[in-house]
Amino acid sequence: MADIDTSASGAAGGKHSGGPRAKKMSTRVDLTPMVDLAFLLISFFMLTTTLNKPKAMELNMPKKVEDEELKQEVGDCQVLNILLDTLDQVWYYEGLKVAGLQKTTFAGDEGIRKVIMNMMKKVPKECPKVRKWEDKNGDKQKQENEFYMGDRDAIVLIKMLKGARYKNMVDILDEMDITDCKIYAIQDPDPIEVEAVMNGGVVKEFAKE
Repeated sequence: MADIDTSASGAAGGKHSGGPRAKKMSTRVDLTPMVDLAFLLISFFMLTTTLNKPKAMELNMPKKVEDEELKQEVGDCQVLNILLDTLDQVWYYEGLKVAGLQKTTFAGDEGIRKVIMNMMKKVPKECPKVRKWEDKNGDKQKQENEFYMGDRDAIVLIKMLKGARYKNMVDILDEMDITDCKIYAIQDPDPIEVEAVMNGGVVKEFAKE
């Protein structure tokens, strides 16, 4: 609030005693209500504002299948291995055997994303369909007892080398979500894979312990 200070600014006498002096008026602003209003506004916005919530990626873990008839064998043609090293580089090769190791990056549509999408398109076309046999007559070789489970899906195996950054794992999981890859898993790399990455992609055969 504002008020007017009507107190006299000086004595009436002195050198200039020709008559009574006029009183000088001054204004004073009381800011106490403004402080209360500021705290009220801060409290209001703190109580009504929605804070940022942490974002987490949902991972659906596969169910354990007890029935042997429902289990499917993994074909060599449907596996894509992705290795992440300590230099933020992405290595990959297809199949169950370490061969043809290549290097790429996370560079948008031309990096590992393109590799994953090409693999997902290639597997249903080039890999044979999953076959199962009904064992009603004890003879699994009869064609009339054979039925198909459908096309195979691409399987991506993600392997983090020792010393790889956590950011790279988050990036590759984002790529799985962007490409809509249905089947992927995080595994430990084999010694031969580590050796191949250390040698710049050159695979050296050696006996596993």
